[in-house]
Amino acid sequence: MALFDKDFLTKLEYLSIVSRKVFRGQLMAQRRTMQLGSGIEFADHRQYTAGDDFRYLDWNLYARHGELLLKRFQEEEDLHVYLLLDCSKSMASGDPQKFDLARQVTAALAYIALSDLDRISVYAFANGVLNHFPLTRGKARILSLMKFLEELRADGEGTNMSELTREFVLRAPRRGLALMLSDMYDPSGFRKGLDVLRHHKFEPHVIQIHHPAEANPKLLGDVELHDIETDDLRKMTITEKHLRNYRDVYERFLQSIRDYCSTYGMGCTITDNSITFDQLVLNMMRATGIA
Repeated sequence: MALFDKDFLTKLEYLSIVSRKVFRGQLMAQRRTMQLGSGIEFADHRQYTAGDDFRYLDWNLYARHGELLLKRFQEEEDLHVYLLLDCSKSMASGDPQKFDLARQVTAALAYIALSDLDRISVYAFANGVLNHFPLTRGKARILSLMKFLEELRADGEGTNMSELTREFVLRAPRRGLALMLSDMYDPSGFRKGLDVLRHHKFEPHVIQIHHPAEANPKLLGDVELHDIETDDLRKMTITEKHLRNYRDVYERFLQSIRDYCSTYGMGCTITDNSITFDQLVLNMMRATGIA
């Protein structure tokens, strides 16, 4: 099946109609800023001080009370939405691949943001930034983005989120929402990379995607295990006890992601790749009380 078939845009439009505010609430950075002068919504006044622009004085108030007060307005800024897409080899596992779902979800979230007049950018990464779709705005850009995503491959060497985020914060023109789409299989751990985003005042949201067999493998007896990222091979005999221990370890790994995100007030979505992209996005909306 094609990554972006003829029904894909139809489903994207449906998702944008269901919620044109998917990035509000838990998913969204604060967008409203206090500015002087003309704006969208009047907020309050402040005292005039030497050097302020006379154009922003409330002359009606001055005529009635003789007070020099400046108007202040709430003005809504467009949100910057950054999608950090894992292109390491481990994302190629599964049938369909985890990488396919991750790319579809990336396109869907980008489209919803573009429909809401926000700006989006995509950073493809493995052991650092591999490719970059520059910051853009407007629904018409979705076709260029889908072409960019179709050309990406899950063939990056290893996963290094610390290196990714260090590069990312230097490149990103402004703070905003940073959605991490990954299986989170970083040998050095996922925390350091997310810490960098938090400390630089981005608003991270983790979307962890795994294959069902990674959480609950159906293996017994003599097997040869292949590490997809390092190409290492290991022969071993797997028993029921080994499987129970592995399942416990994997569940603790997933729980550690949930706990980290909960501790720091970050959004967190954990799913296997048996779900469709539109179901996953709708689930994210429901989790934030949007749909």
